[in-house]
Amino acid sequence: MDWTFHNPKFIADAAPELPASFIAGGAWSGHRKFAYDLVRFARPSLIVELGTLYGTSYFSFCQAIKDAQLKSACYAVDTWMGDAHTGAYGSLDDSMYAAVNAVSAREFPGIGTPLRGTFDQALAAFPDGSIQLLHIDGYHVYEAVLHDYTTWLPKLAEGGIILFHDTVVRLADFGVYRLWSELSAMPHLHFEHSNGLGVLFPKGCPASFQPIIGRQQELADHYG
Repeated sequence: MDWTFHNPKFIADAAPELPASFIAGGAWSGHRKFAYDLVRFARPSLIVELGTLYGTSYFSFCQAIKDAQLKSACYAVDTWMGDAHTGAYGSLDDSMYAAVNAVSAREFPGIGTPLRGTFDQALAAFPDGSIQLLHIDGYHVYEAVLHDYTTWLPKLAEGGIILFHDTVVRLADFGVYRLWSELSAMPHLHFEHSNGLGVLFPKGCPASFQPIIGRQQELADHYG
């Protein structure tokens, strides 16, 4: 099976509950087509996202599952309360969570499930070795992202993939770049546009992905 460059139509772009400028023009938007193509290539049965906000990445995963008619499930874990980097938006109202939940239920029934709670609280919902694709995009200080990685690594399947966003951001106390530099001796892909996206294979790289890793520059040129 070869990697395919799709030209998807993201339903979330037209969802009235979501801010279109954020979904299509925010920090994660530059990785949406890669995320879509990744899901269609890897065909993961279970995707878990840690940190969702308005769902730019989450809805990209869900769109790929829907379009390819995969028997996959995608979970978005977030408190929807905010943190020191995003601001404490959840203390004002529940509009962000309500928006993600509404779009998920309407457009991706049986595919996407928002799980409201902390990342640590959600651990018990997933057996060890069950997750094929894990996206870590929570609080971005070094200690927090290291904690998320180490606590969720046992949940990852053999040959599973972990995505890290903001791998090139060095502002204030952002520390994802530090963890990425420590982990990137393992098989990986890396994209520097849109704040950076690391694609890590910490439990071995499947044979199907080995030639894809060899196409790093081609993929970076295409998606960047």
